[in-house]
Amino acid sequence: MLQLYKPEDYKRVIEAALLVAAEPTPLAELRKLFDENFDDDTWRTLLDDLRRDWAQRGVELIQLASGWRFQTRPEYQAYLDRLKHDKPPRYSRAVQETLAIIAYRQPVTRGDIEEIRGVAVSPNVLKVLESRGWIDTVGHRDAPGRPALHATTKKFLDDLGLRSLSELPPLTEIERVMELGNTQTPEQEEAAEP
Repeated sequence: MLQLYKPEDYKRVIEAALLVAAEPTPLAELRKLFDENFDDDTWRTLLDDLRRDWAQRGVELIQLASGWRFQTRPEYQAYLDRLKHDKPPRYSRAVQETLAIIAYRQPVTRGDIEEIRGVAVSPNVLKVLESRGWIDTVGHRDAPGRPALHATTKKFLDDLGLRSLSELPPLTEIERVMELGNTQTPEQEEAAEP
């Protein structure tokens, strides 16, 4: 086993662990790498130093809702997309609106979503978001029928590159993007849902 004596040695172990991790790694998991118990300031210093070490590369170390990971810098993503054979999934306006409502108003029931959107929510819309791992049922409202309460997940935050919901863009920006990208009415979108 490699002997660790200086901060550079510890950083290399952390770097290796994060580079091979398939998912963001929580600090609690990173702590298992070493026999020593570092305080939070030491961990912050090691991770910040490692982030600086990668500052001039095409990959960056970031902290997300569920932990730390290396990811491609946004300015290089367009080049890497050329290597992908699969096209990213396209989501209907109904799915996008439903996700936005859940993200900004959570926890919400299906009825809350329908009231805000002004149209019925297809069960398939919620299934799409659940299968992606972006929303989950977090409880039930104390009301007749005990409707399910939906909220976003850490995977949703991770996939968007966010640490918390407070980093979501303002609602006005979401509305502008959705209006630019879609010309169908919500009713037409619902009818087109799988």
